[in-house]
Amino acid sequence: MLNENNLCTYYNFDKNPGIKAKGKFVAERFAYLDDATTINKLVQYCSSTQTNVTFSLPQMHCSSCVFLLENLHRIEPGITKSQVNFQRREVFIIFDPVAINLRKVVELLAFIGYEPALSLKDGSKKKKVTYNKKQIYQIGVAGFCFSNIMMLSFPEYFSSGHIEQAGLKEVFTWLNLFLSLPVLFFSASSIVISAWKGLRKRFLNIDAPITLAIIVTFSRSYYEIISGHGAGYLDSGTGIVFFMLIGRWFQNKTYDSFSFDRDYTSYFPLGVSIIQNGTEKNIPVTQLQKNDCIIIRNGEMIPADAILLKGEASVDYSFVSGESTPLQKNMGELIYAGGKQCGSAIELQIINEVSQSYITQLWNNDIFKHKKNQEQSFIHPWSRYFTLVLFSVAIVTAIYWSIADTSRLLPAVTAVLIVACPCSLLLSATFTYGNMLRIFGKNKLYLKNAGVIESMAKADTVIFDKTGTITQSNTSQVLYKGTPLSNRELAAIKAVTRQSAHPLSKIITATLGNVNNDQLLTVNGFKEFAGKGIEATVNDIPLKIGSSSFVNEPYEPEGYGTGSHIHVQLNKIHMGTFTISNQYRPGIKEAVSLLQHKGYELHLLSGDNDTEKNTLTRLFGKNTDVQFNQSPQNKLDTIQQLQQQHKNVLMFGDGLNDAGALMQSDTGIAVSDNTTQFSPACDAIIDGANIRLAPQLLAYAKAGKKIVAASFILSILYNVAGLSFAVQGTLAPIVAAILMPASSISIVLLVTLLSSFTAKRIGLK
Repeated sequence: MLNENNLCTYYNFDKNPGIKAKGKFVAERFAYLDDATTINKLVQYCSSTQTNVTFSLPQMHCSSCVFLLENLHRIEPGITKSQVNFQRREVFIIFDPVAINLRKVVELLAFIGYEPALSLKDGSKKKKVTYNKKQIYQIGVAGFCFSNIMMLSFPEYFSSGHIEQAGLKEVFTWLNLFLSLPVLFFSASSIVISAWKGLRKRFLNIDAPITLAIIVTFSRSYYEIISGHGAGYLDSGTGIVFFMLIGRWFQNKTYDSFSFDRDYTSYFPLGVSIIQNGTEKNIPVTQLQKNDCIIIRNGEMIPADAILLKGEASVDYSFVSGESTPLQKNMGELIYAGGKQCGSAIELQIINEVSQSYITQLWNNDIFKHKKNQEQSFIHPWSRYFTLVLFSVAIVTAIYWSIADTSRLLPAVTAVLIVACPCSLLLSATFTYGNMLRIFGKNKLYLKNAGVIESMAKADTVIFDKTGTITQSNTSQVLYKGTPLSNRELAAIKAVTRQSAHPLSKIITATLGNVNNDQLLTVNGFKEFAGKGIEATVNDIPLKIGSSSFVNEPYEPEGYGTGSHIHVQLNKIHMGTFTISNQYRPGIKEAVSLLQHKGYELHLLSGDNDTEKNTLTRLFGKNTDVQFNQSPQNKLDTIQQLQQQHKNVLMFGDGLNDAGALMQSDTGIAVSDNTTQFSPACDAIIDGANIRLAPQLLAYAKAGKKIVAASFILSILYNVAGLSFAVQGTLAPIVAAILMPASSISIVLLVTLLSSFTAKRIGLK
């Protein structure tokens, strides 16, 4: 295909060839995309000549992918434009609906190896646009006006207010006045509105004294300019607004390529294959009804509770229950929604609609209606105390000058309110947390907002899930112990295990993948006994593989370790045992030890069985609470009990089974090996390989509060210096012009350097 469309030249310049085009998908698989209702829910814009749509492509990983995806128009003329957002793993496509339809576009992407990740949630509502243009415009206007006002104020500073050229001073001051109007009425509007809303609710937030400082600064400046008594403090006033807006934008800039508020619809396929009148067709999953017969193929998720009608079901429930070993299901057995089929295609009969399934009930818990990390930061009480002190100083100044010299009363009081602005207090917090969010992101921990940093800092109890959290997904460790096996004997074992669809048999087969035998092996009499093992005859030699009782071993030999034990009997002689255990993430043992050393109370809540209890006890220690076979509700209840004991709980978990517990915990961190794709509702997402950095990440969160406190002290020193001039009523414009920008810039530099230095000292990037 690439050759036919003259796209092969790219690979002469880049040796990373991207993903191999699979070119195989079931006919009519995307037939549900012919449904008008589904199309309307997916597309962003549609007219008679143009349709816009955005797809999530988790397979995108290199520059070759970008090149190919942005040249779709050369492969399919009906596509007008395709633009890639590599950070979000998305492609934006514009196509002509007359020349090609949505289904054909998706089929083309699937053919070249980039099948879009379409889920039920994609069809339920449009993605919200998180780009705040008004905020950018406010910053732009404030920055433009502030810089020009500063430039026009230089002659006033350098001449000490005595400009010889007649009329030049008046021109500059009036230009400053006009430049300040957009800042006051447009750029500062969000700060003023926030303060007004706080006052209406009888709450003095940090925007209240800032708003007061802005109003006083601009009012006094306008009075001086209009009356001809001076040039005012418009440079300082516009500087306050500009630096405040920059700080808030920096802090509020979240990682919008990650979704922190997923519900169960994010995990369900958008379409499903059903059988009607003996014919297979594809429909949107929302149209599934009770008693419908559906086909689920290898790797596909079961969208609703159903009964197995045909085929061998090996269902992976790790996403729902946490159990890592797939379950074998027989004809007529119930299979819950949320499981994934591992093996050949199966046919199921729906007994509950999607909205009534077990997986949906996980989201009906009241905990998902609770909003976390919404409480006020520790910064806000400080701002209230600051405001009280500020007003007290202003009142004392007013009383003093009303007795001593009434001519200095207004200049002194207004100067106090202008100079003692709490903007430096807020800047210290916003820039500290903003830089910390960036550093957390570099270490692949992506926080929902800055409030999560304070929540992490308060944690004293850490809970781990097992499967997919401290263990590596889709990876198992296989060890053989017993009589050494020849290459021929290993080949015989592989020949038998490859006949079985059981997950443990598949693991052994994959482990023996490099075993070869030139002699042709013939497998006869193959039989599989559910829950016990398999037996067959290989070249007339009987072979049995399974549990200890299946091969007539009375007990499990000591020293075989923890995990699933698969015994091998060859020619009626017990040869040895394959021990299959989870592969734990590198560095997890050191991380657990360090957390315990730092005084954290640790717990392990696993939905898996207790086959690795001994290993986990050695890993976490005998004093750690280790619980197995925990349902989603059990995990949630355990966290509630800890919180009732006044524990501040942080949880690491993955999968839908941990969603309730992650929401109930004070801080829920979802562990994912693919941070651009599926993860449950949470406060943060961490790359699975970096969970080993948990102690350092928590230590860094605690350090953030100390950094803010240090910057507060510097800010207070600046305010004390400024107030010493202000209360005397002798504050010159040059002093204000130097002091206020210097305080803001120095605090920004201080917190940036401190947060970066602290990260490196702790051991983060």
